[in-house]
Amino acid sequence: MAQQNISIKIADRPYSLKVSSPEQEEIIRKAADEVNRRIRAYQDKLPGKGTVELLSFAALNVCMTNISFQEQLRNMTSEEQKLAAELDGYLENIDKNSR
Repeated sequence: MAQQNISIKIADRPYSLKVSSPEQEEIIRKAADEVNRRIRAYQDKLPGKGTVELLSFAALNVCMTNISFQEQLRNMTSEEQKLAAELDGYLENIDKNSR
């Protein structure tokens, strides 16, 4: 697919972007929706704050969530490796005992 121009809005400000696939467009649109959702939540909690402050809080919140998911993924990957090694040990032991 050739690059396609799309428009999104973040904090009521329009942005024109180029995407190279429908999947990329979907991800961008979902990300913009999520940022806007978080901005609205902060607008409700912090009335009177400016757009830059709201965007800063939303960005911080998104990054904190991302870092938390990365840590969970690392922990799960580590646990998976331990379980795979344990399973290999069991299988090796079964193989030795069956001879």
